[in-house]
Amino acid sequence: MMEVSWEKSVTDSINTVYLLFSAYLVFVMQLGFAMLCAGSVRAKNAMNIMLTNVVDAVVGSISYYLFGFAFSFGDGSGSNPFIGTSFFALKDIPNSTYDYSYFLYQWAFAIAVAGITSGSIAERTQFSAYLVFSFFLTGFVYPVVVHWVWSSSGWLSPSSSDLLFGSGAIDFAGSGVLHLVGGIAGLWGSLIEGPRVGRFDAFGKPVPMRGHNATLVVLGTFLLWFGWFGFNPGSFDQILVAYPSTIDQGNWTGVGRTAVTTTLAGSTAGLVTLFGRRLLVGHWDALDVCNGLLGGFVAITSGCSVVDPWAAIVCGFFAAWVLIGLNILALKLNFDDPLEATQLHGGCGAWGLIFTGLFAKKDYVIQVFNSGESGVVRPYGLLMGGGWGLIGAQVIEVLVIVGWVSVTMGPLFYALSKLKVLRIPIEEEVAGLDISSHGGYAYVAHPEESHPRFYSDYKKVIGTRLLLCKISMYQVPNGLVKIRCQIEYSFFK
Repeated sequence: MMEVSWEKSVTDSINTVYLLFSAYLVFVMQLGFAMLCAGSVRAKNAMNIMLTNVVDAVVGSISYYLFGFAFSFGDGSGSNPFIGTSFFALKDIPNSTYDYSYFLYQWAFAIAVAGITSGSIAERTQFSAYLVFSFFLTGFVYPVVVHWVWSSSGWLSPSSSDLLFGSGAIDFAGSGVLHLVGGIAGLWGSLIEGPRVGRFDAFGKPVPMRGHNATLVVLGTFLLWFGWFGFNPGSFDQILVAYPSTIDQGNWTGVGRTAVTTTLAGSTAGLVTLFGRRLLVGHWDALDVCNGLLGGFVAITSGCSVVDPWAAIVCGFFAAWVLIGLNILALKLNFDDPLEATQLHGGCGAWGLIFTGLFAKKDYVIQVFNSGESGVVRPYGLLMGGGWGLIGAQVIEVLVIVGWVSVTMGPLFYALSKLKVLRIPIEEEVAGLDISSHGGYAYVAHPEESHPRFYSDYKKVIGTRLLLCKISMYQVPNGLVKIRCQIEYSFFK
């Protein structure tokens, strides 16, 4: 065996430390998701949503270890462009291509996708259903898409030996692979379950159901921002890779640029959302700004490494309007997503893929996917003069992800619904999942509150329901008074 030089040992060590540190940052995003979700739901469901975030991590760990990594990156002798076929339960890992640090980094991505979907179906889903869809999503549905785009043998991969349209799809950190997958899965879950009780009145008008804690939402947003610096720049995998056509550039310069574009896109989207929502609703809304900020991050995730900072501002600007527009459309269609996950991750994720096809810069594309090799020619952004190859591949990625997730997660949610293990009974939803399914509220109940304070109190009144007709009167332009009756459930002792 040839002795490894000390230079290579140092280089490999630094690259491993960089990848592990990035994995830790991405894992911190789980805490961000937990805080964001907890603050965005009503207090009576806070414990439930925090538990689902924990479950996403622990169930996703097992499923990704057993199956997910193999389906994602299994490039053995029987490799194919659709799905991986080796490395089940990390057999033959580490090897010359993958090691444990790479698995850990990809695992941190995998457990994030289920958290997106759980936000779409929050406050009305049976806990057992979370276990089922989380395992299936992280162990099979998401890994197959990973293989298409991020495995060197994937049919959409920009690193494949047989590039689609001579380009392959550029989805550097996962606007499509992760965010669009989670958003479309959440879309089907929310559609099949239907809106929460009381979310829309008898006339189809939306009834506000604001989250109970803006502090947790803001805390979660900043934690996600922090984690995104592992999510996007960390996707280089290695930091000590020099570009041969230059004397002072390498992956380290790409890492810095990627962090800047990520920050600018998110900040622009947050700012546009701040003023856009002010014009629409008449007040400054911190929660809307947080979602707008995250929408910008989701959108830039695809092209963060291959666009200039000015283009990132364009990305964030349009991402904000995509999110605002989809939220308006969702209310008109009586679509209920408590965390706006479908609109945010699905809509902004799709925009991010299209944006990359329009604005990817020639030099950056070659640096990122060919290590700056001289003489390489490949398509880049349409608006940058790079032709139709890249934008065509980006559109194909959007379409196939929507189709794949629809034909896998849609039937799963439908089957769970038919088996009556998806949505909780109405009386449990009205009481709150914390007390009906988890033994008590996340917060100490105030003595003056009339609802059951503990699980034992809840069980005493579970069999008794009262239909209430909430009467409201309002004036209409012709001077007449209309009466609205909204039916709702309530408990009484």
